[in-house]
Amino acid sequence: MKAIWNDQIIAESDKTIVVEGNHYFPYNSIKSDFFQDSDTHTTCSWKGVASYKTIIVNDKINKDAAWFYPEPKAAASEIKNYIAFWKGVKIEA
Repeated sequence: MKAIWNDQIIAESDKTIVVEGNHYFPYNSIKSDFFQDSDTHTTCSWKGVASYKTIIVNDKINKDAAWFYPEPKAAASEIKNYIAFWKGVKIEA
């Protein structure tokens, strides 16, 4: 699977995990040059506290377009060290 934004592959892996319709990519599959830490956090009742990253490709900014759970709750332990995308990031096979 590939995560693509602004015509650039930002992550690629054949080991994604699908949760609630979202492909979670292994954290080490992202191209870190395109990612910047964000101060945004949200809470999911069964997954825990999510952290976000902003994606920057060719000077175009997609704020908080990637999220991950640094310390997921037990029910979501399979997505520890995985990251997912939204806000226009395309997921393709």
